[in-house]
Amino acid sequence: MIVAAAQFAPVPGDIEANVRTAAGLIRAAGADGARLVVFPELVLTGYEPTRIGADPALHLAEDDVRLTPLREACRAVSAAAVVNGPILRGAGDRPGLTSLVLGPDGGLLARYDKLHLHGIEQEVFAEGTADGRFELDGARFALATCYDNRFPDLAERAAADGCTVYLASSVLDVGNDSFEKVYPVRARDFGLYVVLGNVLGVSEAGRSEGRSGAWGPDGERIADAGTEPGFVLAVIPAPQDA
Repeated sequence: MIVAAAQFAPVPGDIEANVRTAAGLIRAAGADGARLVVFPELVLTGYEPTRIGADPALHLAEDDVRLTPLREACRAVSAAAVVNGPILRGAGDRPGLTSLVLGPDGGLLARYDKLHLHGIEQEVFAEGTADGRFELDGARFALATCYDNRFPDLAERAAADGCTVYLASSVLDVGNDSFEKVYPVRARDFGLYVVLGNVLGVSEAGRSEGRSGAWGPDGERIADAGTEPGFVLAVIPAPQDA
């Protein structure tokens, strides 16, 4: 399977613009053979917790019509996508800091709400209560979001649950040590392929430079998107070949 780690600088608060950019990247990555595209944390709105908490118009539903271009893009290239944003569960609730997994048919494969909220996120979002899992083409995937990855028990549970690929949607600022001390360590310690989608640009978290990509089960980098908008492809062996 080919997995794409995608990155761009979201426009703060502009869901339509960010969906349009993400849909274009899904189509481009799918045309290059990607079966799955992983995006950064809060890619739908930009990492702007203060703005999200103050503006309910930035809260989305799982079936939100504003996500239609993403579903259409997935169907057009028969690829799944992990997109992250402030997603409601019910009326009157705080949104989750949520990854939606859209399947190759555009339908919802899985939902994962971030388990470990950090800083101001605790004032804006509802904490998740369950691990994120889905299957695609015979492979089992685990989901995690940014600060989640500081907790090794998430990756440990993923490996114990038969997952071979661990997908991380993050916002890592310049100088963050996770590139050296978190993602490769999770891969090596638990024998997982780790795929990271990290953001570009300036947000409430500071300045980020991308470097999305993947690590193999030995902890070595197997894909690096660098610091420009776009995506990088990583080849993940089928479970029987891993």
